[in-house]
Amino acid sequence: MKIKKGDTVKILSGNDKGKTGEVLDIIPKTNKIVVKGVNIRKKHIKPRKQGEEGGIISVECAIHSAKANVVCPKCKAATKVGYVEEKGEKVRVCKKCGAKLK
Repeated sequence: MKIKKGDTVKILSGNDKGKTGEVLDIIPKTNKIVVKGVNIRKKHIKPRKQGEEGGIISVECAIHSAKANVVCPKCKAATKVGYVEEKGEKVRVCKKCGAKLK
């Protein structure tokens, strides 16, 4: 996957199209990511122990990684990720401006 945990991404399609957020978690097996503030669903929690409260909470659910593009810190645009080899290491770069991505 070209998207890493901690990246800022822009959502390309779906109900949250146009929103940006930080990647909280990646699930490589299913090629999905969890983005902060995107794809929020309500979850009903039942109290399990005595004294514990139940209720309805909001939870970010996973979306497919193809629905998001990394936002370049230099040109501030959603861009595809490319790779360049420097000193024997693969480095992620912005396809639009060529800047290194963290």
